[in-house]
Amino acid sequence: MVVQKFSLSDVELVKSPGQDADIYVGNLVDEQHGGPVTIGYGRYAPGQSLTETMAVHDTMIVLEGRLSVSTGNGTVTAGPGDIVYMPKGESVTITTEGEGALTAYVTYPHWAEAHEG
Repeated sequence: MVVQKFSLSDVELVKSPGQDADIYVGNLVDEQHGGPVTIGYGRYAPGQSLTETMAVHDTMIVLEGRLSVSTGNGTVTAGPGDIVYMPKGESVTITTEGEGALTAYVTYPHWAEAHEG
C-alpha cells in the first residue's frame, strides 16, 4: 500500500449490509487492498437506530450532524469533530436525530469479513 488521501466524492455509499435502517457505508480501503484496517464513510439518515454487537474494533469520527451511541454502561453523544471508539464484543445502539450524521470510520480487522464469518 502507498500513502493515499480520500474524500467523500471518492466513495460509493451503499445500504449497510444486514440492516433495515436508512444507513449507508462505503469502504475506501479494505481487505481487497491488503492492509490491516478498513477505512470508509458512513451516512445515517435522521431518526435511525442500529443495534449490533461489534464484530470488530470500530473508531468512528463524526464529520457532520450528531449521533448517540448507547451501551449497557450509558450513552455518549457525538457531533462534528468527535471520535467514538466501539470495542469488539460491545453491544451498541447508534441513533440519529435531527439532520442525521456523516461519519468516517476505521475498523480493525476488516468489518466486511467479520460480518461474513
